[in-house]
Amino acid sequence: MFRKLLLSILLISVVISFGAKIQITIWTHEDPNRTRIEEKYIKEFMKMYPNVEVKRVTYPSDKIRDIVLTAFAAGKGPTIFNLEIQYAYPYITNKRVVPVDLNAIGVKSYTELKNMYVKGTLDAVTYGNMIYGLPLEVTNWALFINKKYFKEVGLDPEKDYPKTWEDLMRISEKLTIRDGNIIKRRGFDFRYPYYLTFFLPMVEQLGGALFDKKGNPVVINDQAWIKVLNYMKEWGPNGKNLGSPTYTAARKEFNKDNNTIAMCESGLYQILRIKEENPNFYNSGEWMVVNWPIWKDAVKDVRCNYYGHYYMVNMQASRPEREMAWKLIWYMLSHPEEYLTEVGLIQPKLSLMQSETFKKFPYAKVFLEDLEKSHMIPLHEKDPQIEQLLKEMVESVMLSNVSPENALNNFKKKLAQLLED
Repeated sequence: MFRKLLLSILLISVVISFGAKIQITIWTHEDPNRTRIEEKYIKEFMKMYPNVEVKRVTYPSDKIRDIVLTAFAAGKGPTIFNLEIQYAYPYITNKRVVPVDLNAIGVKSYTELKNMYVKGTLDAVTYGNMIYGLPLEVTNWALFINKKYFKEVGLDPEKDYPKTWEDLMRISEKLTIRDGNIIKRRGFDFRYPYYLTFFLPMVEQLGGALFDKKGNPVVINDQAWIKVLNYMKEWGPNGKNLGSPTYTAARKEFNKDNNTIAMCESGLYQILRIKEENPNFYNSGEWMVVNWPIWKDAVKDVRCNYYGHYYMVNMQASRPEREMAWKLIWYMLSHPEEYLTEVGLIQPKLSLMQSETFKKFPYAKVFLEDLEKSHMIPLHEKDPQIEQLLKEMVESVMLSNVSPENALNNFKKKLAQLLED
């Protein structure tokens, strides 16, 4: 009788499990173009797997990192999520996510998986010889220019565009329009507060660094740091008053016809956002993209650091959920050309980079040239806190009249304390 009862319970459990839906949630950052194609992929996937139900939720890019962190701390994280790699990396080192399920995606080994991608682009999610994420995008920045504003001040955008940081400041002074101390149009402004992405390569170009060869955070070559901090001080409200972290993000203003920004730094996706938000400007021929600047006396030709958004899967999800999550991720990412042409995202798959679609995409050559001279932002489990310390240092110089020397010393002390903690 006991055996019969146990068998009945097992049979009921099997029936229930087969009848139950596998629930998958995806949390990602807002992008209307990407939402359109990913929701299409999700519908197709659910038709292929009727027992799977997928809910995709988007958040503003500047808020999602805190939302994900809070959810994981409460044990209520999504099945799938993506963040900039500097914020996602601690989830790998703290074992909050699972490795890529090779069986689910139909790949025999991690070596085979790596060979599908541009060399080095999976290194950021490789930990202990296993791969913990698949790249939605790898992003580097170049310089976007509104030609019309150049012409208005007598500059030929095709010849006079800034090639060095010194050029950038000189040209920005010509392009900037003020009402007293209030800037009405910025010639250019930086992409605050992404200091790991744009500030560190400016330091590296001069022979400085924040990480040693073993990956330990340490300030190398103080003079390189001080020169860049002096530049930022001169850029800010207490210097030549060319820009500030307090203004609306330059990349958001660039697409508009409101005469508030002439140049910005952004990724390839900016092109399709211009097309979406301001088709008249897109079709006008009055914009262009050029390589990211370098110092006149640079000792190292590195360009803007690139970063990635990698889809990852929550360790707390059940085994069936994790398996289906990787199947869904692999299915969505099996459309790299559509991610490029519809969203402007570069999936670093060799098949895409070698395709005619990529070669023909507007200004893809510029981004590829810079990408070949760039490297991934340095990764450390305390990257979020390190970037906050960089923010405090740079903005103390720009906004609070702290000297570059004192700002750098304060940064060193706080960095040492952070690492001790």
